[in-house]
Amino acid sequence: MSTDKLADCRLQIDQLDVKIVELLNARTEIVHEIGRIKRQLSLPIYEPKREDQVFQNVTGHNPGPLTPEALKRIFERIIDEMRTIQQKKMS
Repeated sequence: MSTDKLADCRLQIDQLDVKIVELLNARTEIVHEIGRIKRQLSLPIYEPKREDQVFQNVTGHNPGPLTPEALKRIFERIIDEMRTIQQKKMS
């Protein structure tokens, strides 16, 4: 293995990280809209059934190599941050 290959792999990771940030920000924009709708309808922020649906969706579409458990932990963190954003917007 050469250091060039290592540098190339790291460049690929950096490029993917930028795409992940773009997707997370797009998700956040939708979460803002969901928060507005929930506020108008006086609905709670926390919806455990919806979170279960999200987990089923992402793990059901996961070809690997991430394990379902790892993916669920990642999405638990994403959902937690999105819930915090909704709470800030609703307060």
